[in-house]
Amino acid sequence: MENFTIPCKSSPPTPILPSKLGNPSEFSLRHAKPIISFSRKTLPKFTDTHLNYLCKNGQFSEAITVLDSIAQIGSKVPPTTYMNLLQSCIDTNSIQLGRKLHEHIDLVEEINPFVETKLVSMYAKCGFLDDARKVFHAMRERNLYTWSAMIGACLRDQRWKEVVELFFSMMKDGVLPDYFLFPKILQACGNCSNIEATKLIHSIAVRCNLTSCIHVNNSILAVYAKCGILEWARRFFDNMDERDGVSWNAIISGYCHKGESEEARRLFDAMSKEGIEPGLVTWNTLIASHNQLRHCDVAMELMRRMESCGITPDVYTWTSMISGFAQNNRKHQSLDFFKKMLLAGVQPNGITITSAISACTSLKSLNQGLEIYSLAIKMGFIDDVLVGNSLIDMFSKCGEVEAAQKIFSMIPDKDVYTWNSMIGGYCQAKYCGKAYELFTKMQESDVHPNAVTWNVMITGYMQNGDADQAMDLFQRMEKDGKIKRNTASWNSLVSGYLQLGEKNKAFGVFRQMQAYCVNPNSVTILSVLPSCANLVAMKKVKEIHGSVLRRNLESEIPVANALIDTYAKSGNIAYSRIIFDTMSSKDTITWNSAISGYVLHGRSDVALDLFDQMKKSGFEPNRGTFANIIHAYSLAGKVDEGTQAFHSITEDYQIIPGLEHYSAMVDLYGRSGRLQEAMEFIEVRAGEHLLVSEPGNVLIQQLMLQAYALCGKSEDISKLRKFGKDYPKKKFLGQCWIEVKNSLHTFISGDRLKLCSIFLNLWLQNIEEKAKTPDLCNELCVEEEEEEIGWIHSEKLAFAFALSGSPSVPQSIRIMKNLRMCGDCHRIAKYISVAFGCDIYLSDVKSFHHFSNGRCSCGDYW
Repeated sequence: MENFTIPCKSSPPTPILPSKLGNPSEFSLRHAKPIISFSRKTLPKFTDTHLNYLCKNGQFSEAITVLDSIAQIGSKVPPTTYMNLLQSCIDTNSIQLGRKLHEHIDLVEEINPFVETKLVSMYAKCGFLDDARKVFHAMRERNLYTWSAMIGACLRDQRWKEVVELFFSMMKDGVLPDYFLFPKILQACGNCSNIEATKLIHSIAVRCNLTSCIHVNNSILAVYAKCGILEWARRFFDNMDERDGVSWNAIISGYCHKGESEEARRLFDAMSKEGIEPGLVTWNTLIASHNQLRHCDVAMELMRRMESCGITPDVYTWTSMISGFAQNNRKHQSLDFFKKMLLAGVQPNGITITSAISACTSLKSLNQGLEIYSLAIKMGFIDDVLVGNSLIDMFSKCGEVEAAQKIFSMIPDKDVYTWNSMIGGYCQAKYCGKAYELFTKMQESDVHPNAVTWNVMITGYMQNGDADQAMDLFQRMEKDGKIKRNTASWNSLVSGYLQLGEKNKAFGVFRQMQAYCVNPNSVTILSVLPSCANLVAMKKVKEIHGSVLRRNLESEIPVANALIDTYAKSGNIAYSRIIFDTMSSKDTITWNSAISGYVLHGRSDVALDLFDQMKKSGFEPNRGTFANIIHAYSLAGKVDEGTQAFHSITEDYQIIPGLEHYSAMVDLYGRSGRLQEAMEFIEVRAGEHLLVSEPGNVLIQQLMLQAYALCGKSEDISKLRKFGKDYPKKKFLGQCWIEVKNSLHTFISGDRLKLCSIFLNLWLQNIEEKAKTPDLCNELCVEEEEEEIGWIHSEKLAFAFALSGSPSVPQSIRIMKNLRMCGDCHRIAKYISVAFGCDIYLSDVKSFHHFSNGRCSCGDYW
């Protein structure tokens, strides 16, 4: 060990004594008095033996009494005896005795670096690092053992950066680490990702010929791998003369953490070929990696292989599987694995319990959660803050706020997550008053609110409909709370205003957050985009798309999916297709969004082609896919294919058809004029028992009305309408919106005030007369908005405003309506598209209409 120690040129050692003020945490230097050997009173041998005996038997108070006696007679104790006493303090974790011994340090015959080093170790190992540091800094001479003691103390306290700083100070002091200390320093480098220090240590190890020590090599390799410097790690690994299981685990773990699971698997197989059988740690590393990468099935297969190799899964194996399934939306399997773990006799830890409770929370399965809660009590995990936090969250989200409060009160050492979970529980239950009370108590406690706390409160008030209080908290957040608002803070306002129907305010906040240089994230985009999925918001959609591109969010699949859907619904299917084609990876929602967009625009041929591509690409259709595909077959007039698609829902994909699928089938038969089949289908497949089971369901009533209208059963229509009188739906006035010259205008049925001149009134009357041509009167629909005497429907007012108020005819008119378009307005729109040579895009609650040259994309059936 001395081979690696560079002598330090410093003054002779000085004893370190507690301050005379009596504060044991403050130390001062006291110069040793010159000692003349012939006048020193040495400690009798029997006294030294007696002190060692007292310490060995834990009689510390008696030992201190002996030391006091020695001090009174002016005698000294040997350094070895003093160090033995300090070691007894370490063994028994007795800081009181340690401080007493420190007060008697002047009784030591010769205070050398070894005595002082033992004093540093005593304070550090008893958990008083600051005191250890004061002793350390007061030392005039430090050797390798001293530095090792201080570095070890910081390691135990997980002060990684301080360890690295101590390493550099040690080098300046002329002391080099040995092969015992190198791995400790490297461990700290890995935990604080200090690559530069690692490279320096690597070079020192090479110069000192320590790379022949596999323990040092493994530590160097582990840091490179842990910090993700895989190129260096792999080169170092390949050049190692000797490799053991630790070496293989380090490199495999590095590739796992980097997400390169395939290379990790190759190394795993190579490990066995080299004659080193993977142990439990290796298997667990690989299993955990696949779970984190959402490859839960691969992880499960690895666990089976592990068991077949004779290695029994431990708590970490099971916990990895349970949390992996829970985090990847496979909650039922997560709980199944938890049960299997208990049956296998493996005792769960706090993380296992937390993961299982999290699965119950997502499933809203209170009964299973209560079972796990009982288990947690029996196993003594109820004081575990992680378990407690998960229980608060579960009870809150399952509507058991009082139970959550009881758990909250039982947790002795609450952290910020504990407080936030309980505050969030109150907010979710709409107890904003109680949430605010707890929020105030938190500010007065040792745990202060963080950004999450403020955001939870803001969101809670928004969900409770109190936008003013939410805005007040938002403004106070930085001023009173001294907490910087983050993207989530702004998102709370954006989503809150949208939930309250305040679209303009939401969009205003969205613009304001960017003005304050706060970057929107995917949550922001996914909140505001759906509010722009209409024909009069195209400019806003492009504005949001620009923000997506500036923030490099276009690669996130949910954001791209939302853009595909929004562009289609705002009338620009070409932009939807561009985004779809440029996506590097897609999911089922991507394909569904593109397919539904083309169906919306009446392009059944493209929709069906995409459906074929989807299946060839290995994506399995879901409920939404089939609803769109049956509509596509309907538009294409392919009744047999549509019927086959309907049957395949159950036969091939084991999906129970829903109301949307039955409605699509009625549409399929109706468009092709097969009215009898439509009627038979609705009576057999859905029938009037739907009305009995869900009498207030407006969608079912509309479905039945449509079927009866197709077959001309006026008596049944009257009967159905009479049936619906017991469950009347709320009547709404027809209302539509149109954008002209960057301004949004609203029209309401019967509102003649918008027609501010006799000329405009005559213009509209003239158009209505000209539109009464036979070739424009072949529509079939269920009227949802009835013409009242003297009323004019809102879209007609919008047509007149757009065409008579402009010197030139616009190329396109975009209108959004809150009710289903009536046949008369549909006829007028077709005529205008011919007479004025413009395209009209109109979306109602039922269909998307594109009128061009006297024809509509809906095929006059909606």
